[in-house]
Amino acid sequence: MEKVTPFLMFQDGNAEEAMNYYTSSIEDSEIKSITRYGANEAGEEGKVFHAIFSLKGQEYMCIDSHVKHDFSFTPSFSIYVTCDSEEELNNLYEKLLMDGEALMPLDDYGFSKKFGWVNDRFGVSWQLNLPK
Repeated sequence: MEKVTPFLMFQDGNAEEAMNYYTSSIEDSEIKSITRYGANEAGEEGKVFHAIFSLKGQEYMCIDSHVKHDFSFTPSFSIYVTCDSEEELNNLYEKLLMDGEALMPLDDYGFSKKFGWVNDRFGVSWQLNLPK
Protein backbone atom coordinates (compact mmCIF):
# COMPACT_ATOMS: atom_id res chain seq x y z
CA MET A 1 0.00 0.00 0.00
CA GLU A 2 1.43 3.34 -1.02
CA LYS A 3 -0.65 5.69 1.19
CA VAL A 4 -4.12 6.56 2.41
CA THR A 5 -5.67 9.88 1.34
CA PRO A 6 -9.03 11.39 2.37
CA PHE A 7 -11.24 12.04 -0.67
CA LEU A 8 -13.94 14.74 -0.97
CA MET A 9 -16.59 14.56 -3.68
CA PHE A 10 -18.39 17.83 -4.39
CA GLN A 11 -21.68 17.68 -6.27
CA ASP A 12 -22.34 21.38 -6.84
CA GLY A 13 -19.26 22.18 -8.90
CA ASN A 14 -17.53 24.01 -6.05
CA ALA A 15 -14.47 21.82 -5.37
CA GLU A 16 -12.05 24.54 -6.47
CA GLU A 17 -13.84 27.20 -4.40
CA ALA A 18 -13.68 24.89 -1.36
CA MET A 19 -9.97 24.15 -1.87
CA ASN A 20 -9.19 27.86 -2.18
CA TYR A 21 -11.22 28.58 0.95
CA TYR A 22 -9.53 25.86 3.01
CA THR A 23 -5.97 26.61 1.89
CA SER A 24 -6.44 30.33 2.55
CA SER A 25 -7.91 29.64 6.01
CA ILE A 26 -5.19 27.28 7.28
CA GLU A 27 -1.49 28.23 7.29
CA ASP A 28 1.03 26.04 5.48
CA SER A 29 -1.60 24.74 3.07
CA GLU A 30 -1.65 24.62 -0.72
CA ILE A 31 -3.34 23.34 -3.83
CA LYS A 32 -0.87 20.90 -5.32
CA SER A 33 -2.55 19.97 -8.60
CA ILE A 34 -5.78 20.39 -10.53
CA THR A 35 -6.89 18.47 -13.60
CA ARG A 36 -10.02 19.87 -15.21
CA TYR A 37 -12.74 18.39 -17.37
CA GLY A 38 -12.20 19.30 -20.99
CA ALA A 39 -14.62 19.85 -23.83
CA ASN A 40 -16.78 16.84 -24.69
CA GLU A 41 -15.90 15.00 -21.46
CA ALA A 42 -18.34 13.60 -18.91
CA GLY A 43 -18.12 16.58 -16.53
CA GLU A 44 -18.70 20.29 -17.04
CA GLU A 45 -15.79 21.83 -18.91
CA GLY A 46 -13.37 23.62 -16.58
CA LYS A 47 -14.64 21.96 -13.39
CA VAL A 48 -12.36 19.78 -11.24
CA PHE A 49 -11.86 16.28 -12.66
CA HIS A 50 -9.23 15.52 -10.00
CA ALA A 51 -7.29 17.69 -7.55
CA ILE A 52 -4.88 17.34 -4.67
CA PHE A 53 -4.49 19.89 -1.90
CA SER A 54 -2.80 19.81 1.48
CA LEU A 55 -3.72 21.29 4.85
CA LYS A 56 -0.72 21.47 7.19
CA GLY A 57 0.93 18.64 5.24
CA GLN A 58 -2.13 16.32 5.19
CA GLU A 59 -3.06 15.64 1.57
CA TYR A 60 -6.65 15.43 0.34
CA MET A 61 -8.04 14.56 -3.06
CA CYS A 62 -11.25 16.02 -4.43
CA ILE A 63 -13.46 16.14 -7.49
CA ASP A 64 -16.54 17.83 -8.89
CA SER A 65 -18.70 14.78 -9.51
CA HIS A 66 -20.42 14.74 -12.88
CA VAL A 67 -22.85 12.15 -11.48
CA LYS A 68 -25.59 13.32 -9.09
CA HIS A 69 -25.90 11.06 -6.07
CA ASP A 70 -28.54 10.75 -3.34
CA PHE A 71 -25.88 11.39 -0.70
CA SER A 72 -23.43 14.08 0.27
CA PHE A 73 -21.07 14.74 3.16
CA THR A 74 -21.97 13.55 6.64
CA PRO A 75 -20.72 14.85 10.01
CA SER A 76 -19.87 11.30 11.05
CA PHE A 77 -16.69 11.79 8.99
CA SER A 78 -14.95 15.06 9.78
CA ILE A 79 -11.64 16.84 9.50
CA TYR A 80 -10.15 17.08 12.99
CA VAL A 81 -7.90 20.07 13.62
CA THR A 82 -5.74 20.50 16.73
CA CYS A 83 -5.16 24.23 17.18
CA ASP A 84 -2.15 25.87 18.85
CA SER A 85 -3.99 28.78 20.45
CA GLU A 86 -7.46 29.96 21.37
CA GLU A 87 -7.13 32.79 18.84
CA GLU A 88 -6.34 30.33 16.04
CA LEU A 89 -9.29 28.12 17.06
CA ASN A 90 -11.72 31.07 17.27
CA ASN A 91 -10.63 32.49 13.89
CA LEU A 92 -10.87 29.16 12.08
CA TYR A 93 -14.22 28.34 13.70
CA GLU A 94 -15.70 31.68 12.61
CA LYS A 95 -14.39 31.28 9.03
CA LEU A 96 -15.76 27.75 8.70
CA LEU A 97 -19.07 28.65 10.35
CA MET A 98 -19.73 31.45 7.82
CA ASP A 99 -22.82 30.25 5.90
CA GLY A 100 -22.39 26.88 7.63
CA GLU A 101 -23.93 25.22 10.67
CA ALA A 102 -22.70 24.81 14.25
CA LEU A 103 -22.99 21.22 15.42
CA MET A 104 -21.27 21.93 18.76
CA PRO A 105 -20.70 25.61 19.57
CA LEU A 106 -17.28 26.61 20.91
CA ASP A 107 -17.13 25.63 24.56
CA ASP A 108 -15.28 23.66 27.24
CA TYR A 109 -16.84 20.20 27.06
CA GLY A 110 -14.46 18.78 29.67
CA PHE A 111 -12.16 16.86 27.33
CA SER A 112 -10.23 19.93 26.12
CA LYS A 113 -9.78 23.63 26.84
CA LYS A 114 -12.08 24.55 23.99
CA PHE A 115 -13.81 22.58 21.25
CA GLY A 116 -16.19 23.27 18.38
CA TRP A 117 -17.76 21.22 15.60
CA VAL A 118 -19.11 22.82 12.45
CA ASN A 119 -20.37 21.92 8.99
CA ASP A 120 -18.94 24.49 6.57
CA ARG A 121 -20.85 26.07 3.67
CA PHE A 122 -19.76 23.21 1.40
CA GLY A 123 -21.16 20.57 3.77
CA VAL A 124 -17.77 19.35 5.03
CA SER A 125 -17.63 18.67 8.77
CA TRP A 126 -14.79 20.03 10.95
CA GLN A 127 -13.91 19.37 14.59
CA LEU A 128 -11.66 22.07 16.07
CA ASN A 129 -9.86 21.38 19.32
CA LEU A 130 -7.61 23.26 21.73
CA PRO A 131 -6.02 20.60 23.96
CA LYS A 132 -5.65 21.06 27.72
